[in-house]
Amino acid sequence: MSTRVKLFVLMVLQLFIWGAWLPVIFGYLPSLGFDTDQSSWILNAFTIASITAMLFSAPFVDRHFAAEKFLAVSHLIGGAAMIGLAFTREFWPFFGLMLVHSLFYVPTMSVANSIVFANIKDAKKEFGIIRMGGTIGWILAAWPLYFILQGKDGADAIALKANVFLVAGGVSIALALFCLSLPHTPPRQKPGSGFAWVDAVSLLRQPFMLVLFLVTFVDAAVHQGYFVLTDSFLRARVGVADQWVMPVMSLGQVAEIATMAVLGTALKGMGWRLTMFIGVLGHALRFAVFAYFPDQPYLVAGANLLHGICYAFFFATVYIFVDEFFPKHTRATAQGLFNFLILGAGPFVGNIVWPKLAARHTDTASKVTDYAQVFPVLALTAAGAAVFLLLFFRPPARADNP
Repeated sequence: MSTRVKLFVLMVLQLFIWGAWLPVIFGYLPSLGFDTDQSSWILNAFTIASITAMLFSAPFVDRHFAAEKFLAVSHLIGGAAMIGLAFTREFWPFFGLMLVHSLFYVPTMSVANSIVFANIKDAKKEFGIIRMGGTIGWILAAWPLYFILQGKDGADAIALKANVFLVAGGVSIALALFCLSLPHTPPRQKPGSGFAWVDAVSLLRQPFMLVLFLVTFVDAAVHQGYFVLTDSFLRARVGVADQWVMPVMSLGQVAEIATMAVLGTALKGMGWRLTMFIGVLGHALRFAVFAYFPDQPYLVAGANLLHGICYAFFFATVYIFVDEFFPKHTRATAQGLFNFLILGAGPFVGNIVWPKLAARHTDTASKVTDYAQVFPVLALTAAGAAVFLLLFFRPPARADNP
């Protein structure tokens, strides 16, 4: 198996684990009797883990540990915790196991990226194709399960959803073994502050890095609004039947595969700034369609295709940019720094702000939400971030990277 194929398989399995349990856990937690606060704690385990990954796990890999061995150990422990979730019905044990899984899984997102970047020659050309494997892995996990669960409820649905954690845990352990075959990626020692995350954060003193940091945070928060609001919007306002909501939303993942395939060409032709601008602007266009054309179901469904552009042209491009412009001895830490925004801080804020915005425009008697007042706020927020990026993001032509 060639190195590029191994890296592609790494991404497939990496995202398969997450894609297996995330789409079903929102309905699974209430079925176990967990209240809203308990469910929030469980779901925010990822946020907690994104902080520890930035401060401890990723810097440890940068300074002291071979990246592929770190992945193997992390997926082994995280997989065992995931298997334990299949047999857990009480809150504290469930939260504890989810926290253990998250603490070991979330750092692998940035470390896996760093392994890919360390073992390819042209990140702009090759990363999009390899990262496309992650989208395929997510679809391979999420789609079959969705159709299996159709028509199931009560104890049958709980049992099937519990098996999801067994599948995710088993794949995680298999990935742990597979990681031992990945190219050796040793730490790169270099004198500095002694703390890799301090060295990484210090680069934010450069204006173009600070602009990218701020826009990534805003874009991640807006991106979370899609997952928080779209499901209920499609059901209640557009009138999409329950069994078609997930396929409609998954159109974005199909588009993501195609967009990842052409990302290298786009970066070469348009450069960093314009590519990222289009990625952020995609959110504004999608939410504008949701706000002003809810009575056009086919147009609303088609707008979900913009998800591929939003993710590939911004988030995936950010990962490539970070690898090129941050010093190589902080590669995993720098990825962890931006993963903190993409997986932690942005979604955390989005999970608080957008539900409150929707509640403010929901009639208390009829429980009907006026989405025409909600989605323009998200569209304008995304548009503002896109314009801010276009005006003030001015990276140098080449990175000065030792």
